[in-house]
Amino acid sequence: MKSKRIAFKYQALIPLIVILGAIIIFPLIYSFIASFKDLQFTQMGQAKFIGLDNYRSILSSKSFWKAMQNTLVFVLIAVSLEFIIGFYLAHLLYNKAALFRGFFKTSLLIPMFTTPIAIGLCFRFMLHPQLGIISKILLSIGINVDWFSPKMALFSIALIDVWQWTPFMFLLLLAGMESLPEEPFEAAKIDGAGGWKLVRYITLPMMRPIILAALMIRMLDGYKVYEYIYAITRGGPGEATESIQYHIYRVAFTYFRIGEASAMSYMLIIAISLMVIVLFYILRKGA
Repeated sequence: MKSKRIAFKYQALIPLIVILGAIIIFPLIYSFIASFKDLQFTQMGQAKFIGLDNYRSILSSKSFWKAMQNTLVFVLIAVSLEFIIGFYLAHLLYNKAALFRGFFKTSLLIPMFTTPIAIGLCFRFMLHPQLGIISKILLSIGINVDWFSPKMALFSIALIDVWQWTPFMFLLLLAGMESLPEEPFEAAKIDGAGGWKLVRYITLPMMRPIILAALMIRMLDGYKVYEYIYAITRGGPGEATESIQYHIYRVAFTYFRIGEASAMSYMLIIAISLMVIVLFYILRKGA
């Protein structure tokens, strides 16, 4: 009877394994093989094996490195602001009444559950230099900002990401603060510490693993930025907001160079994997 239950348990996993193989494993294997071929949509039956030529071409591509640079700048701006604002809000609400804290947490969840493409379209109109309500409000007080100029566009995209994902950082940090023991704070207060000293010498060191985990999650997610750019700028002006994800999409589905796009994807996987290893090492070292 026990053996039948064990057999049924593994049989029940078969549909899941098949689905995962169809939507994850097969595309990974296919794209890895394609990265070594001169594979194009317009000549699918004439793909030639070219070895590492796609990777060599990418390493000398200015557009690829510009997209990587844009993505890195976006991640640094967005994640830094999300952490600063999220930590401030979490610390502000840490000692507040449970009812007020619950209401605030619930209201902040709304941006997180809105699809990025919808948020991108909304901000596209709200930040429009002539028609946007935000631009009109600023113009009424004498501030004229072209949110999607070459110098401002990437920063504006990062601010949109901050609006949507600061609540996620806030909730993680608030949960971390609520899990901290009270004894170190009480001892520090008896010794006369307070305000910034409590945060600097007790809260931040004790929350180091939680902070690093939150930063890792948001940085990994930041490297996937695509929807805002597709909905608002399409990588423009010029290449000012072209992220690596949008660049890969453009190479694959605008220029039809599947082999080259596959190679870019694997180079991105390698870069992200190295970043995760470094952050994980820092996290373990500080644990």
